[in-house]
Amino acid sequence: MTRILIVDDHEVVRRGLEQILAEGFGEPRFGSAATAPAALDRLSRETWDLLLLDVNLPGRGGLELLEEVRERWPRLPVLVVSAYPEEEFAVRSIRLGAAGYVTKDSASDELVTAARRVLEGRRYLTATLAERLAAVLGGDDGHDPLELLSSRELQVLRLVASARTLREIAGELHLSEKTIATYRARISQKLGVGSSVELTRYALRHGLVQ
Repeated sequence: MTRILIVDDHEVVRRGLEQILAEGFGEPRFGSAATAPAALDRLSRETWDLLLLDVNLPGRGGLELLEEVRERWPRLPVLVVSAYPEEEFAVRSIRLGAAGYVTKDSASDELVTAARRVLEGRRYLTATLAERLAAVLGGDDGHDPLELLSSRELQVLRLVASARTLREIAGELHLSEKTIATYRARISQKLGVGSSVELTRYALRHGLVQ
């Protein structure tokens, strides 16, 4: 029996993924978690064959969780299933250790195919992603400034662009306002963008907020 842990903060999405994979795998065993801490708890207590992970999680983000999972459970394959565009998050996810990246608007059979391939120990890369990854590894990607941001900085950028105040972001990420302000300053410096309005425009232009 295939054991699949789905980490997504929307119950409707988790149920939908379960239904699609159940049809493709027969009778897999599913587990679910809505936050990074809940996911780490289930990973620590139970054995899983595949982790389906969303990028956008409350508090500690999916990319940060991906980094810890790869460090603590290096043999567990991770398939990122996200609503965010492939061109902005897929390469980063692969570089952090994900075995594949699928957008939530993909066809059901593509999700099943991706899950099967990842379970077989292979990577799942669309033609576009493979080309993009080759360009990045070959140094021909034009040095996208977003690649300079850490996973945490990218998360803070998305929250700033969602019109959150520093206090609200600090509360959601369980950090001090001073720490968030430091992250924001680093982001502005790396992207060459100053005000919150400009950061929001930058994030919208790159599809970082929905």
